[in-house]
Amino acid sequence: MNCTPRFPAFLHGGDYNPDQWLEYPEVLEEDIRLMQKAKVNAVSVGIFSWAKLEPEEGKYDFAWLDAVIDRLWAGGIHVVLATPSGARPAWMAQKYPEVLRVGEDFRQAHFGNRHNHCPSSPVFREKTRAIDRALAERYAGHPAVILWHISNEFSGDCRCPACQENFRRFLQKRYGLLEELNRHWWTGFWSMTYTDWAQVEPPSSIGQGANPAMWVDWRRFSTAQCKDFLAMEKETVQAVDPSLPVTANLMHLFWDYDYFDLAEAMDVVSWDAYPSWHIGDDYLEASQFAMTHDLMRSLKDQPFLLMESTPSLVNWQAVNRVKKPGMHLLSSMLPLAQGAQSVMYFQWRKGRGGAEMFHGAVVGHDGTADTRTFRDVTRVGEALEKLAPLYDSPKAPAKVCMLYDWQNKWAIHYAQMGRRENMDYDGTVISHYRALWKLGVNIDFRDMRECTDLSQYQLVIAPMLFMTRGGIEEKLRRFVEQGGTLVMTYLAGTMGEDGLAHLGRTPHSLTDVLGIHTEELDTLTDAQHNSLRWGQRVSRISQVCELIRADTAEVVGTYGEDFYAGTPCLTRNHFGAGEAWYLAARTEDGMLAAWYGELIRALKIPRALPTELPDGVVAQERGGAVFLQNYAPERRIVALPGRMRDLLTDTVAEKEICLPAYGVCVLTAAE
Repeated sequence: MNCTPRFPAFLHGGDYNPDQWLEYPEVLEEDIRLMQKAKVNAVSVGIFSWAKLEPEEGKYDFAWLDAVIDRLWAGGIHVVLATPSGARPAWMAQKYPEVLRVGEDFRQAHFGNRHNHCPSSPVFREKTRAIDRALAERYAGHPAVILWHISNEFSGDCRCPACQENFRRFLQKRYGLLEELNRHWWTGFWSMTYTDWAQVEPPSSIGQGANPAMWVDWRRFSTAQCKDFLAMEKETVQAVDPSLPVTANLMHLFWDYDYFDLAEAMDVVSWDAYPSWHIGDDYLEASQFAMTHDLMRSLKDQPFLLMESTPSLVNWQAVNRVKKPGMHLLSSMLPLAQGAQSVMYFQWRKGRGGAEMFHGAVVGHDGTADTRTFRDVTRVGEALEKLAPLYDSPKAPAKVCMLYDWQNKWAIHYAQMGRRENMDYDGTVISHYRALWKLGVNIDFRDMRECTDLSQYQLVIAPMLFMTRGGIEEKLRRFVEQGGTLVMTYLAGTMGEDGLAHLGRTPHSLTDVLGIHTEELDTLTDAQHNSLRWGQRVSRISQVCELIRADTAEVVGTYGEDFYAGTPCLTRNHFGAGEAWYLAARTEDGMLAAWYGELIRALKIPRALPTELPDGVVAQERGGAVFLQNYAPERRIVALPGRMRDLLTDTVAEKEICLPAYGVCVLTAAE
């Protein structure tokens, strides 16, 4: 599958803001020359350009954009054209204040910043449709335009009267009767029972803010609002030309919306990745962004686009560090290894003012190509040209699936238990993912609703499956019965999709599959620890210790300390033709790496490179090629299974290869 069928090639470029430089025509001319020099072949144009495109209500000015797109096309550069809905112009906020959001304190925002529009506002929707339609009619057929970029980094929610009414309608559709809402929200507690739909308000810091089920439903509603707005923009531009695909750039493991749901409203998934290199352990940082790349690929089971990254540094972190030599190429190859079809940046040229005037860019305030950053970017452009044969080559079909579910994450956060609001769902998933990523195993992600058929996998991992929904219990049961290997962890099967705790033993409907049931949950402070004793090994435990009882399961590991020392912590149970493992505590990475290493070997799951890799080095497969990456600040020697050719340097290595600090190579078998 090609993300951009009008231009089926790795995209290299980034956010381009010519509307900020219209008073500097010499800069706009120089941009084309520099883009060509940096091997840039596509740029995103029009993001946040509403005030230039429609300086007065109903009066469009496309002359400047005509000239920019024509100039880019003449220079051989393609355009990802954005709709400008991420930031409305001042005249709109002044004339139609209802387009501005109302916050959690029920106060309306003033004009300023971005992403503070009300998604329910009829006026905002009307103005958005109008400018989107005008853009589509003018540019959808332009040969330079290869993709629609809808808005920018959707985020947040609104509590204005219109959104409140939409929330009530959402709940009425979900629950039908008010009595059912009261039952599922358990409103008899604290005498919170509703007797009229008009009494239901969004959760807030000044109203009802302690009901977990209410909060999860609000997040579901906010996702539905965003999805509907995105679908409205998509429908508007594609009414002119349905062949031009649509994307909307997402953000890491973003809290506000369920991305599996939101992705249904777009043709192509793209996202903005900003790792914090050289702040801590770069290998750990790389692993969590590799996970998100795999997650983005999994949202629609197709290649994705890296829409934004920094060519050097950002300006919004507490400490903003530049990339050390080698890191830019290495970090740009990371998304390609996980299935991306682009390396794009924010931003092409540093602005002279505004909030991001000191954010990294390909071209700095000096306006020259004589910088380390520009040379690093050019090197990536050259690498993408060498890797062109891999463009439409996907990763090999994964034999491992991990469950990642936004609604489950919300439910854990709002549940008011254990380490309150700090149960670290994302961190737990990442730690399990990291062990498999290190092994060079391809991994798909599914949420509970999407994992309709697990038969293609040998191993399914479901960390902290606190909420069960979408019939997940039956899906997992069938998977194990038919010969699959299942891994589950603490908190499994505790509550249902309706927000109510399951009655009876947990994990709900899976106690016989796992051969255990849970009894208590103990959580630890950051200074406290326990241990897991399994075989001759001892591993440290932190944060969470679940007390379980083994019914039919084999006890593989036990707790080492506290009053539950000697009780089960790691179990295995045979069920049907398969087996199910249960890990009752949060363990250190070393234990997970060793444990998953044994599972992968036993299941004979393919690895990118069947050799032991030194610390900091990881190998990932794509299209039969091996992306060998060194995230250590020192060189590493890697043993090879045979003669291999590096596509980036066109050199052949025999028995081993030396990777410099932050080095990367892309290897194929050498004839």
